[in-house]
Amino acid sequence: MLLLNCSIKLQMLEKMLMCSFPESLKVYGAVMHINRGNPFKKEVVVDSWPNFKAVITRPQRENGMDDLDHCTNAHAVFYQELLENTNTINWGQIFQIQGLQDGICEASRTVALAKQVDVKTSCFRMVIHSDPDTLPDVRHRMDPKLTVAYLNISHANLLNETWSRGGNPRCQQYLANLICCFPSVCVLDDKGCPLSWSLTDQFATMIHAYTLPEHRRKGYNRLVATTLAKKLHSKGFPAQGNVMETNTPSVTLLKSMNAQFLPCSFFRMIHTPFHFLSKPHL
Repeated sequence: MLLLNCSIKLQMLEKMLMCSFPESLKVYGAVMHINRGNPFKKEVVVDSWPNFKAVITRPQRENGMDDLDHCTNAHAVFYQELLENTNTINWGQIFQIQGLQDGICEASRTVALAKQVDVKTSCFRMVIHSDPDTLPDVRHRMDPKLTVAYLNISHANLLNETWSRGGNPRCQQYLANLICCFPSVCVLDDKGCPLSWSLTDQFATMIHAYTLPEHRRKGYNRLVATTLAKKLHSKGFPAQGNVMETNTPSVTLLKSMNAQFLPCSFFRMIHTPFHFLSKPHL
C-alpha cells in the first residue's frame, strides 16, 4: 500500500485513469476534485507506483470522522486488491464503497464476512453525457417568474427530506457539505424556494435529481440536468450520473437527452460492523 500525496503524481494519476474509462470513472472524479483544491479532504492509496493495479480514494485519516456517517466515509475503488488491507480501509466504522468493476461486490462480501461486517448492496445503470454542449437550451420555455440558480446551504433540509437515502441529521450535514463544495443547479420559485434540483457529489457524479411532485411534467428535470451537465463539462469534469433500472421516468428522460448508458454497472456497498446493527438510530 502506498499513500499518493505528491501533486505531480496525482496529476499523472488523473491522466492515467482516463485510459481505463468507464470502469475508473468514480475514482477519476474523486481524483479530479483532489487535484482542484480537495474540498472534501480526500486522499489516494495505490498498491504500487507507477505501475498500479488498484486505486482507492478515501477520507483523509487526520480529519476527525464520525464512525456512523457512511455518506462521508465513502471510498471509490478501481479494482479491489486493496480491500483486505486494514490500513487501507477502516473496517471498524460504517462506510461505503463505490465502484464499477465486475466482482467488486463478491470481493467486498468475502472480506466483510471475515471481519463481521454486514453489507447492503445497490446496483445502478451508469450514464454519461459525452458532449453536453450539444444539448438544446430549454431555459427559454421556463416561466419568467422562476429562476435558475445554485443551491445554498439553507436548502439542505428540503433536500434531506426528499432524498431516498436521507431523513437524518448526518445526511443533512452531508448534503450541506456537498452544496458548499461542488456544482449544483436548481429552479427557484418567486419566493426563492427550490422546485427542482440536482447536485454533484464527492466523486463528481450528478445525484439527487428531484422535482417536487406538484411541479412535475413541466420540463424542470430536463432543464436542471442539462444545465448541470453543461456546467460540469465546462469545468473539465465528465457529466456522469447513475439511475436505477426501475426508475422509468428518469431512464426515459436520459434516453431523450441522448445520454450514453455505459456497459458497466455502478455498485454502492454500505458496510456496517455487526456491533453497530443493534443501535436504535441506525
